[in-house]
Amino acid sequence: MEARHLRYALALAEHQHFGRAAASLGIAQPPLSTQIAALEREIGERLFDRTPRGVFPTAAGNAFLARAGSALAEMRLARVEAGRAARGETGRLRLGFIGSALLDPLPGVLGRFRRARPDVRMVLQELDTPTASAALLAGELDVAVGRGGPRGAGAEDLVTVPIGADHLVAVVSSAHPFAGQRSVEAGQLAREPLVVSADAAGSYLRPLFEHDPAALDGAALARDVHTIAGLAACGAGVGLGPNRMRLIARDDIRFCDVEPRFRLPDLQMSFRAADSSPVLAAFLAVVRQNCAEVGSRLDDLLARHPALGAS
Repeated sequence: MEARHLRYALALAEHQHFGRAAASLGIAQPPLSTQIAALEREIGERLFDRTPRGVFPTAAGNAFLARAGSALAEMRLARVEAGRAARGETGRLRLGFIGSALLDPLPGVLGRFRRARPDVRMVLQELDTPTASAALLAGELDVAVGRGGPRGAGAEDLVTVPIGADHLVAVVSSAHPFAGQRSVEAGQLAREPLVVSADAAGSYLRPLFEHDPAALDGAALARDVHTIAGLAACGAGVGLGPNRMRLIARDDIRFCDVEPRFRLPDLQMSFRAADSSPVLAAFLAVVRQNCAEVGSRLDDLLARHPALGAS
């Protein structure tokens, strides 16, 4: 039994005449009569009564036609859904990210992607960089946004693209002595209680305090930039974080540049090179449009991976 048999039966039931039904289908009458007879033999029941007044469904025919109509509707829907999935208009995207990426560039990227692909289900998780990298390597995420590229077994199978450069700034309470300063030196910071993110304390901030290695030992550890700013506002210490923290709108904090200027590891987006998901391709296209910092890097990547560039 094929889809055309269902269409033939439905057309015959509608027109109640072999000739008119055949004309509506764009075929000759004899092939239609032959196919209906073959369908009845396959079903094992007479589906239509042939009478001088016309052709009418039997009780078995009515039962068959009800299911046939639903089956054709489901087949049409299946074709539509298959096309949408192939274009990345449906499906799922699992994204892990560090909190500072929600200041920039993720708001623009996620907003644009949701408007373009409203039926894609997004699973969003705030994760520190090592955790997000491990989840990506384990296949638990589709995209990870963190500071610095993933490391560890399997990292060679990932593609990592910088999506934002940044440098370190200090954030203090509006009542702090540093509040009126435009900049603060690393030596001054070493004599203050500090508030930093856990991964920063354990890795990339160490070189800043190479002459004061104990400066980070008693630092308060925060999960994200909003907590860093909040603790600084409370007078718990001098917060250290990316320059994009300046986007946090609070009246009770002030920002200072850190001297000498200390560049942070780039904000990086990583995904599996072998992932040919249309949803991922669509997401990468939005990142390419929305993040000027990506420049030609993602363009080159998409050119090397045609499946990822098809959105």
